[in-house]
Amino acid sequence: MAAGDGDDSLYPIAVLIDELRNEDVQLRLNSIKKLSTIALALGVERTRSELIPFLTDTIYDEDEVLLALAEQLGTFTPLVGGPDYVHFLLPPLESLAAVEETVVRDKAVESLRTIASEHSSQDLESHFVPLVKRLSQGDWFTSRTSACGLFVVVYPRVNANLKAELRLNFRKLCEDDTPMVRRAASGRLGEFAKCVELEFVKSDLVQLFNNLATDEQDSVRLLAVEGCSNIASILSDEDKQALLMPTVRSAAQDKSWRVRYMVADKFTELQNAVGSEITKNDLVPAFQGLLKDCEAEVRAAAAGKVKDFAEKVPEDVREQVLMTNILPCVKDLVMDPNQHVKSALASVIMGLSPLLGNDNTIEHLLPLFLTMLKDEVAIR
Repeated sequence: MAAGDGDDSLYPIAVLIDELRNEDVQLRLNSIKKLSTIALALGVERTRSELIPFLTDTIYDEDEVLLALAEQLGTFTPLVGGPDYVHFLLPPLESLAAVEETVVRDKAVESLRTIASEHSSQDLESHFVPLVKRLSQGDWFTSRTSACGLFVVVYPRVNANLKAELRLNFRKLCEDDTPMVRRAASGRLGEFAKCVELEFVKSDLVQLFNNLATDEQDSVRLLAVEGCSNIASILSDEDKQALLMPTVRSAAQDKSWRVRYMVADKFTELQNAVGSEITKNDLVPAFQGLLKDCEAEVRAAAAGKVKDFAEKVPEDVREQVLMTNILPCVKDLVMDPNQHVKSALASVIMGLSPLLGNDNTIEHLLPLFLTMLKDEVAIR
């Protein structure tokens, strides 16, 4: 129907149809951005019965149009009648979560995570959990990658049987044949662990972490490292030492510099999560190895963490660790051939002074600082 023909009550939908069929991408994009105005004109019942089904059937457009749609739908709860009807927004967002373009999928997942909190527990179990299952079992890897980001918003609010199903579904995603899916699961494992009961973290998720952290794909391994601190923060010191630290030590010496870089970048977060004893026994030699790494990117990441790492070393061994393990590495880094390494170190080196004390600062740190002051690269 053309705009203006027939029943005026159909006018907003007719206009939207005409605009979305237009060849001008900007016009289609502008029409999507007016969706809330159209929904207000239609009212909640017609938005649910006409607008949402129409949008669900038109998920074939330019990526920027779909991105705008995914963002709009995350704010649509009042326009479909409030939390009692929020599940009407799931079909178009489910379709958007399975498209090829990553930024569209990510925005759809973000909107789904937003509206999940607006579902009642009953609607979550009746409508949202089936959506998560469908996405996680989809034929295309795109839907399975999107599913990985939704477990955390449903798991805490469903019954024990559904929790068991969700854990099983998440395990299958971690073991998926497609590297992109394993990568997505690896990136979400840490946040999922925070909402899973401790007994299942120990029996299920730690094993998944160790598998992902030793995956054949370095992009999977580095994301597993990123979530390690979340898992460590849940476990007892004994379990951290027995279940996690062998994998962490291996990651710090991984064959891929990208994985070692991620370990260096997340080192102080891990340090906070594992505590003082493991820091003394395991993390000090691991950090020392990263400061001496053969790749400049890794050394730079570790150099930038020197002050923060030193501050978190237990006080009873801090001076000894600094003088024996860290300062010799710092002396080498001051003369590093790579400018990024020296710049990273220059930004934090004087933060070591309060930790070393006056005598050690004057004798050991001040000469290094003066050397860096003379280095045109280091002081940029």
